[in-house]
Amino acid sequence: MEFEAKTFDELTTRELYEILKARCLIFTVEQKIICVDPDGMDYQSLHCFLEDGGNIIAYLRAFVEDEKTGTVKIGRVLSVTHGEGHGTKLMRLAIPEIKNRLGCQKISVHAQKHAESFYALFGFKPVSDDFLEEGVLHVAMELDAP
Repeated sequence: MEFEAKTFDELTTRELYEILKARCLIFTVEQKIICVDPDGMDYQSLHCFLEDGGNIIAYLRAFVEDEKTGTVKIGRVLSVTHGEGHGTKLMRLAIPEIKNRLGCQKISVHAQKHAESFYALFGFKPVSDDFLEEGVLHVAMELDAP
């Protein structure tokens, strides 16, 4: 299992295909979320993932959300298999990489409500009331990342 952090232009065609496949499997097939997944943000994102035998097993993307405040947003966070610790491993490796490569002061995430305790493990704190996004209950969370 290997950790990778790449800009869009650094991704191989195979990696991009595997990322989009994983996102489709989790968000469209498993969670039944209907949206245009390739939303244009991938071009300016840092793509962090765990790969095993050419397959993406955990993934997230990070991009500058607000240059003035130094806020980076993470999103599309997923683990293809659940309960095996891949999401935890990804977050532990990705957070320092995001801080280093994107030089942020804060990391934000729109966490699905059921995953709020997962993000809390890494120091994220809720900063909003619950809200619906793509028909799924979410809460905005932030991590100070100086």
